[in-house]
Amino acid sequence: MLESFFQGVFDTQQTPVIAPGAFLLCIAASIGLGLLLCLTTLWRTRCTKSFAVTLALLPAVVCVVIMMVNGNVGTGVAVAGAFSLVRFRSAPGSAREIGAIFIAMGTGLMTGMGYLGYALVFVLILGGMTMLYTGIHLDHPLRNACWRTMYITIPENLNYPGVLDPVLKGFTSEFTLRQVATSHMGSLFKLTYDLTLKDPRQEKAFLDALRRRNGNLEISLCTQETVSTGL
Repeated sequence: MLESFFQGVFDTQQTPVIAPGAFLLCIAASIGLGLLLCLTTLWRTRCTKSFAVTLALLPAVVCVVIMMVNGNVGTGVAVAGAFSLVRFRSAPGSAREIGAIFIAMGTGLMTGMGYLGYALVFVLILGGMTMLYTGIHLDHPLRNACWRTMYITIPENLNYPGVLDPVLKGFTSEFTLRQVATSHMGSLFKLTYDLTLKDPRQEKAFLDALRRRNGNLEISLCTQETVSTGL
């Protein structure tokens, strides 16, 4: 009676059946590895509680999906389509979050295939490398403090190519015009620059010089991390 309870309604004699013990073992391993992956990925990193819970449970979910597919190519294609729909309905995340989700899915794939040892080694290696890269500074902190993204509005009577170059050359070591957009029925131009300040302490003087150039219209200056952390 217990064996028939764990059989599928559409199973046949040729359909391989997963034993309940093996199923529970794979699920338990997936949950444990998901928790380990969550702890290593979120080390020294701020995140929401929902993301942490999702990261810890995602390997178990993928594990169950892989075990239920069980070699059926048609079902595998359908599952891939379902995952793609979830991806397009999700909110955009940072590169670090997307990488962690891919690691969690890889872990669930290995546990679902029954390779528990390989899954453990995979989590230990990737989790260790994540902690290592988080602990070291890949970029110079003083240089990061000088990176800015600037949004500035200028009137239409100004020829935007080069109109701000004298001010930018005086206060920045490098700058690049990234985007141009019109506003207010074409009466204004909105420019987006990526730039590096020579001295962050001169930021107010830099803004004052820009205000004199653009007629005191709107200017926004922010760190590049707020706009370029996504993948």
